[in-house]
Amino acid sequence: MQNIAVVTGASSGIGAATARRLATEGFHVVAVARRTDRLEALVAEIGPNATAVSCDVTSDDSVARLAETVAGLGAPLTLLVNNAGGARGGDYVADGSVDDWQWMYDVNVLGTLRVSKALLPALEASGAGTIVTIGSTASFVVYEGGGGYTAAKHAQTALVGTLRLELAGKPVRVVEIDPGMVRTDEFALKRFGGDRDKADAVYAGVKEPLVADDIADIVAFAATRPHHVNIDRLVVRPIAQAAQHKVHREK
Repeated sequence: MQNIAVVTGASSGIGAATARRLATEGFHVVAVARRTDRLEALVAEIGPNATAVSCDVTSDDSVARLAETVAGLGAPLTLLVNNAGGARGGDYVADGSVDDWQWMYDVNVLGTLRVSKALLPALEASGAGTIVTIGSTASFVVYEGGGGYTAAKHAQTALVGTLRLELAGKPVRVVEIDPGMVRTDEFALKRFGGDRDKADAVYAGVKEPLVADDIADIVAFAATRPHHVNIDRLVVRPIAQAAQHKVHREK
């Protein structure tokens, strides 16, 4: 069997696109998410170079079972893509939902911690491990109505940077990819509780926002560099987005 790549949040969007792309790069992809039906459809599409594992990254027991499943595949684990995450709500801090903030922290930050911690021994044992974490431009810029999400993504970036320092001298690269506007089927729709008008407004007038395949391409690039090359942090935006607050929208 080929080297293994684990991709969390693989049931849709960037995660699904990354799973497809890594399979073409020669990895055996372990596609991880909660929605088993979506994962099974994805794995059926990819073919024999993929395995579906239902896992909730907010559960210690579920992540432990993921690690056991990966170990049972009998091949080196050389790549982990921490992609599971998301945003909920657009409330100002004064009206912020504690439940939404707690969910965003648990998925984006503690989910990254749980999975990285569980799989790190196997990544190190491979002798050529790589951890790629999908952050966001919200990891380093705040904006009104985004307090909970930006706080979680800032914390995720702090986790990634700390991990890179702590793994110095060990055979594990730590990569962070921070996308700007990426239009996927679900991210904005889930953020606004299924409100299609609010979700569409995020991208209104933006000629070509990034798409999931754009980010998958960058993940594959980072993961397939010679192992002595570490891309610490890569920020990627559509050309229409000059900065977090500067977006060209056509009339």
